[in-house]
Amino acid sequence: MCSGTAGVWRINALNEAGGWKDRTTVEDMDLAVRASLKGWKFVFVGDLKVKNELPSTFKAYRYQQHRWSCGPANLFRKMVMEILRNKKVTAWKKFHVIYGFFFVRKIVAHIVTFLFYCVVIPATVLVPEVQVPKWGAVYIPSIITLLNAVSTPKSLHLLVFWILFENVMSLHRTKATIIGLLEAGRVNEWVVTEKLGDAMKHKSGKQMKKSRSRIGERLHVLELLAGIYLFFCASYDLAFGKNHFYIYLYLQAAAFFVMGFGYIGTFVPTS
Repeated sequence: MCSGTAGVWRINALNEAGGWKDRTTVEDMDLAVRASLKGWKFVFVGDLKVKNELPSTFKAYRYQQHRWSCGPANLFRKMVMEILRNKKVTAWKKFHVIYGFFFVRKIVAHIVTFLFYCVVIPATVLVPEVQVPKWGAVYIPSIITLLNAVSTPKSLHLLVFWILFENVMSLHRTKATIIGLLEAGRVNEWVVTEKLGDAMKHKSGKQMKKSRSRIGERLHVLELLAGIYLFFCASYDLAFGKNHFYIYLYLQAAAFFVMGFGYIGTFVPTS
């Protein structure tokens, strides 16, 4: 698929695929899937580097991740039958797009990550009759994580922080995925992601004034509630459990609290 920053398109491919559509918040992915169904192929140029800006605040990042999780789920709902009825691509490609690209990567991955690491494992502490085997709780997830980290060896020292952060974000990605599948409330919400360059345009004094008047916006209730749940489960496991899950649960609870109180992704003006 060709979506996101630095995608170069042929005009013929755009026209044949039906052009840009605003039916979802991932118009680039929508166009790429339709072009792929028309028989167009995409080439990844791995030796070409393109600069890209990251969201300047955690709030901006949350909006971006909502759009990137809700949009694909909603696109899957709208295109699954179109993919199945398509006669220009093979059955194997249809299977790859529906199962591999959409179902596993854009839907199941978010939901399973949140439910398993932030709901099921903590719940087993409270219900000792339920046992999660070590290969499922530790070995397989560790192997998958290490395989993902191999591509960025310079960031291995951040691996633990990345795992904790991704588990927190899985809460919002799961919520956004469900919204997209059900076409509920915020399904078509489009909030332009503020980047660092945009934030630099504002004067320091103006930003400081805004930060004082919007202290309440730093609090994120869902993260705080999840943090309280994990902290309780960790404390219960420390007092009565035997699996030593409390080590992970305390760390994960701390990650939820840090993000819940807004102590991540803050931008301090330099001028």
